[in-house]
Amino acid sequence: MFKKIMKGGHRKPSKSEANEQPPSTYSPGSNVVVSHASRGALVPSPATAAPQPPPMTSVEPLPLFRDVPVSERQALFLRKLQNCCFLFDFTDTIKNAREKEIKRQTLLELVDFIQSGSSKIISESCQEEMIKMVSLNIFRCLPPGSHENTGQEPADPEEEEPYLEPSWPHLQLVYELLLRYVVSTDTDTKVAKRYIHHSFVLKLLDLFDSEDPREREYLKTILHRIYGKFMVHRPFIRKAINNIFYRFIYETERHSGIGELLEILGSIINGFALPMKEEHKLFLIRVLIPLHKPKPIAIYHQQLSYCIVQFVEKDYKLADTVIRGLLKYWPVTNCTKENLFLGELEEVLEATQPVEFQRCMVPLFQQIGRSLNSSHFQVAERALFLWNNEHIVGLIAQNRSVILPIIYPALEKNIQSHWNQAVHGLTTNIKKMFMEMDHELFEECQRQYEEKQAKSKEVEEHRLLSWKRLAEAAAERDGVGGGEDHMITS
Repeated sequence: MFKKIMKGGHRKPSKSEANEQPPSTYSPGSNVVVSHASRGALVPSPATAAPQPPPMTSVEPLPLFRDVPVSERQALFLRKLQNCCFLFDFTDTIKNAREKEIKRQTLLELVDFIQSGSSKIISESCQEEMIKMVSLNIFRCLPPGSHENTGQEPADPEEEEPYLEPSWPHLQLVYELLLRYVVSTDTDTKVAKRYIHHSFVLKLLDLFDSEDPREREYLKTILHRIYGKFMVHRPFIRKAINNIFYRFIYETERHSGIGELLEILGSIINGFALPMKEEHKLFLIRVLIPLHKPKPIAIYHQQLSYCIVQFVEKDYKLADTVIRGLLKYWPVTNCTKENLFLGELEEVLEATQPVEFQRCMVPLFQQIGRSLNSSHFQVAERALFLWNNEHIVGLIAQNRSVILPIIYPALEKNIQSHWNQAVHGLTTNIKKMFMEMDHELFEECQRQYEEKQAKSKEVEEHRLLSWKRLAEAAAERDGVGGGEDHMITS
């Protein structure tokens, strides 16, 4: 029994011991700011832990990897990571200039080390320490937006100057290191997922609200690579992105990274297997279509339109759902937004099959008729340009008996009263197109329109005559009554 106990080696640590945070090994100097964002990370097991170097009190120049034997490179790797755990104030360019340059050079060496394929020799504990260092540098409180600082009415996000992160010279290299680690063929996902876990991914997603476009571009690439490499994280990432969208649509209407997140989703949607899962269809209905509602749609509309069209191309039966969704959120007074909707509508119609088109063509062309008569010439022109698309003209030709009676009054109104000559000319061309398409139908629509106009004129004349008679009767009564006021009582 004693021998069995001895052979058992060290006892397995309890859960409370496994989650215990070891004391910090970093002792910052008086001029250095240190964050503690890496607390709570996983602790490597004793079997894989590399010997920890002594704590560093300041940034020190270290030898290059190529200048030390292979056996000492892991220890040097850890010391270089320690160097990079010191954070500096970049609002003052002169302060700690030497230490900043040492850290920058160290980060460059680490990036080259991972990129060169040497990462296969680093242990699990080294990988953990590297993710700790990355977390310490990138996970931080983002500065408040300009509209939050002033307390004034939020300005147009397109007109605001983006805030550029002062620490970008270091931050860029940290992001590059993380990207090289994620994409490296030497990175074992079974090991890496212990450190790139759900909490890490959530913090990455929080950083998408950064105003610095350079940072969002790196985040987009890294998150996309994580989604592709760590299959276990895929449902969680989709759900977390959905939550960001829900908050943006229904609460804040303020977020800097909606376009980048939609770019990632565009690539994800492109890889959806058929038949499409119900979960993905719900994402279209509950997230992508309502994203047409917020005012700053112009910032991310290109990416949103791509995602929407991807869905229709994947499953043509979704065309009716998408078109009716666009009609639901169609802008009434925002001409810029209406132009975007018309452009997206053309792309969706290009991927629409005749059966789905027939389901929504009546409300669709009622709206197109209103856009044709817009007093804003760019909206009217954009609506008329739909007839330049051969696929859309084909769909219209197949259903002309329904569409022409809806659209004819709008065409006539443009010819008779629209102020813009270009709109007038385009409308005349479309009338000729319909006339050549089906002369009898065109004449019938023209006759019905003239009859309706005559009837409307008759009703208007009758209304004016009735008012005239009332005025005469009132004047006559006033003359008989000697000009006295009379109270009418019931």
